[in-house]
Amino acid sequence: MSFSRLETLSLCLQNVLNNKLVSVDKQLGELTIEVASTELLWVMETLRDNSELSFEILIDLCGVDYLSYGVESVTEGSRQDKRFAIVYHLLSIRHNYRLRVKTFATNSEFPVLDSVIAIWPVANWFEREAFDLYGVVFTGHPDLRRILTDYGFIGNPFRKDFPLTGNVEMRYDPDQKRVIYQPVSIEPREIMPRVIREERYGEK
Repeated sequence: MSFSRLETLSLCLQNVLNNKLVSVDKQLGELTIEVASTELLWVMETLRDNSELSFEILIDLCGVDYLSYGVESVTEGSRQDKRFAIVYHLLSIRHNYRLRVKTFATNSEFPVLDSVIAIWPVANWFEREAFDLYGVVFTGHPDLRRILTDYGFIGNPFRKDFPLTGNVEMRYDPDQKRVIYQPVSIEPREIMPRVIREERYGEK
């Protein structure tokens, strides 16, 4: 029986990582694995250094907020304290493989994960962005500070409970002759986007 490249990669990952894998998911021609945050550094080093995998490049790293989505624990079958995930997109030039790796911070109130800068230095600004927008702290990061929002910004704008209007607004004050911050003057409101499911695509 012949295996597709995706199946070959999946079997290789299960063989190399074994019990370090929380789940393996194949969707739309892409492979996503989930690993526990406590095993993250070991798994990432193995993905880079194992000759059968050789994921030399970290293409991207992004945060996800599962506030109201409902994350089910694979092992226990109930919702756990898993709100914030970090997703890593890896590339193996040697084998022409792409892989998505997901891990969850164990504490939703103060999400903390290990930095992968020592494995892929390019993670520097990616981790700063996830820290800025989602509030995920990366231990071991040499310069963890905001990168996209303003110096005095309060909160994390990509969190699902962050108000759409923000908390403060800027304006130029002619009396003080400088830019000042003040509470937002826009009335809070909810905007529900129209969701088009795949099975109803094209309908009006």
